[in-house]
Amino acid sequence: MALTDHLREWLGAWPPTGNLDVTGSPLRTLPAWDGRVHPAVGVGTPEGAMLSVPPEHVARVRAARTLREIPELIGYGDRGWFDAVFRWTTEPTPLPDAGEWVPATDDAVPGWLRVFGGEVLVAVDPETGQHLAGVGVKRHDRFGRELSVVTAPEARGRGLARRLVAQAARRVLDEGAVPTYMHAVSNTASAAVAKAAGFPDLGWTAFGVAEN
Repeated sequence: MALTDHLREWLGAWPPTGNLDVTGSPLRTLPAWDGRVHPAVGVGTPEGAMLSVPPEHVARVRAARTLREIPELIGYGDRGWFDAVFRWTTEPTPLPDAGEWVPATDDAVPGWLRVFGGEVLVAVDPETGQHLAGVGVKRHDRFGRELSVVTAPEARGRGLARRLVAQAARRVLDEGAVPTYMHAVSNTASAAVAKAAGFPDLGWTAFGVAEN
């Protein structure tokens, strides 16, 4: 299954065998999809969780009393800790397409989408050419693609985000990978988009050292 292959490659081990397994992966010391190091990343299920950290920090992380101590323990005390809802799908909602795939380097692509590289999915106003919404793809590994969507304030309420996310998910599946989607627990708008696009909330979480 692509999801299992993705989590095993992304985290270094999967599935978990207890409430919180800590595994070491050299990927936690290397630049990720955005060129930045993500030193602690975890995924949890109702049955257990796996936390991936640099190999040299496994023992001290296992001895930590709380997850909030981990950034300091592994040398990233200037960063916080994040918790998010982790979703994926193998059956996106069959919504109509809402955008076109273009190179992230295209002059018309807004700055926030450029960091994703490759191709990004964008929806523009057919009359003005104004950017309305877009989806970037975090290419974590050959098996997993995390989708990120933003809609311009003036274009919200039209259902563009859910249509773009479902469209992007279909392409990821066609490429043989699994589309994933993460959002803050408190972000009800993002949760609604994910649900409408066919990404159910199965009680899975993502967590780790936050970005600066």
